[in-house]
Amino acid sequence: MNEDAFWQLIEECRPTGPDPDAERLAAELSDCLAQSPLFVVTGFAEQLSWTLYRLDRKEHGEGLSGDALLYTRCAVVAAGRAAFESVIRDPADFVPYATDRIWAEGLLYAPDHAYERITGEKWDRNTRYSYESYSNTAGWAD
Repeated sequence: MNEDAFWQLIEECRPTGPDPDAERLAAELSDCLAQSPLFVVTGFAEQLSWTLYRLDRKEHGEGLSGDALLYTRCAVVAAGRAAFESVIRDPADFVPYATDRIWAEGLLYAPDHAYERITGEKWDRNTRYSYESYSNTAGWAD
């Protein structure tokens, strides 16, 4: 899955109306991915990990716990491509997500739930990039 297809899927699955923790988005993504070929699920997981990895930077997460940083980065992704690109261009745009504790943890598990629905097995997922906080060593270098 390329980056454009990733963001298009996020947009297509975004619910209308409030979804403060992106739980409805995550459920809709899981449903959509579960109706797709397995390579789409794994491609989505790769793009999600890469996108979260790119947000794993000192200027975004200094002073946040690992979980707070991870779930806040998920919220930026859940907000869509424009929000993501804005935060990449200007780290100050990350601040409202962090200070208002806008989290979207459920987004992390959407591909895993879809994988399990397709295969009937839990996914021991390994992606090229880790989405875990502080894994982007270049983003945390002084």
